[in-house]
Amino acid sequence: MRVLVLGSGAKDHAMTWWLSKSCFISGLFVARGNYCTPDIAEKLKDVDPSDGESVYLACIRHAIDLVFVGTEAPLLTGVIEYLNERGIKTFGAPSKSIKLEDDKAFSRSFTDRHNIPTPRRSLFADIEHMRKYLERHKGKNFIVKSNNISPSRETLSSCDTEKLLSYAKRLLQKGPVFLEEYIPGLPITATILLDNKHYLPLPIVSEYTRRMEGDDIPTGGMGAICPVPISEDTALAIKERIIDPTLYGMKVEQLSYRGVLTLSIIIKEDMQPVLVDYHVRFNDPAAQAFVPLIENDLLDILMAMGSDELDRIKLTTSEDFTIAVVLASEGYPLESITGRRIEGLTHVRRTGTDKLPLIFCGAVDEDENGNPVTTGGRAVTVVGKAKSLEKANKKAYRTMAGLKLEGGWFRNDIGNRFFQS
Repeated sequence: MRVLVLGSGAKDHAMTWWLSKSCFISGLFVARGNYCTPDIAEKLKDVDPSDGESVYLACIRHAIDLVFVGTEAPLLTGVIEYLNERGIKTFGAPSKSIKLEDDKAFSRSFTDRHNIPTPRRSLFADIEHMRKYLERHKGKNFIVKSNNISPSRETLSSCDTEKLLSYAKRLLQKGPVFLEEYIPGLPITATILLDNKHYLPLPIVSEYTRRMEGDDIPTGGMGAICPVPISEDTALAIKERIIDPTLYGMKVEQLSYRGVLTLSIIIKEDMQPVLVDYHVRFNDPAAQAFVPLIENDLLDILMAMGSDELDRIKLTTSEDFTIAVVLASEGYPLESITGRRIEGLTHVRRTGTDKLPLIFCGAVDEDENGNPVTTGGRAVTVVGKAKSLEKANKKAYRTMAGLKLEGGWFRNDIGNRFFQS
């Protein structure tokens, strides 16, 4: 089978890497890809992954059997429908289902209709109404997020009224914003693959979504660990209180699709789960953390999904743990400085990903001399894999120490809370 992956981020690199290991692959392509993807797939740098016609013409030119979309931009521009209408098979959410993520007002009404626990929240279309609300609840911790899809899932959690308002002003330029209560607890990411009749849960991840522990600078994910040690009772509660009613609701409201659904969840102090957000795509860096643990052939899974036979797949995972650590550019997430060279990445790439902690490139591409340079905020994800979290942690940070990026930064505490007494 000949497969085209749309995307250039680290999660897209991770999915391409997983596909590259399939025994059913006869051709693998990625548009537009990044600095590292040419090692495992043909890079189609002239194809616009968000333009249906551009992707379709690439499919004809390269005899593509399946287009794999696990990132947001092509979903938002209707690439899935464009290709399906022209007989190209796809993996990804159609436009009718994107509103589960791209319209949080709809998403929250959906969860209310199906009795799915979520944080208390308010939707604001102007800053003055939000200001009055915050003044009535001064000192309380809130989370500000866009009502629409945010490419890096950037949110701000703070007790500071002025910081919340300042961030909300930026988001209001693109539409309404949500103000949600902050719920303390363990953040987890549950990723499930869907066909029209069944679902397959992938390993549960815990993501580190703040720039540093305890700060209130808006950011996307900076690290992740997998699998997350949760009790059987908590796992059952996630299934019964969130996953099952979500899939039932999607079916009765005609939102079902063949693709991926990612659920951001908080496990409260009483061990009960609360749904924070739906994502109709893979999360970064959650995908980079769980992909190296799965032993199944991804194309076998995709073929089962295509015939609504996902129930025949029994997920097989290694007994290892992974810790994913993100290297970010100076200025990320507010004003990322790009065009800087990453020293050490070329050596790691030549050595081969299977011989070291895995390296998944994100916002990195080649300059005119073939050197790796940053093109955005989150540049590289280093994934350590070992028989314990402690050993995985050491592997990831040992490799990270060999990468040099002027002004680059990363969190140095990924996984610590899970193995420190």
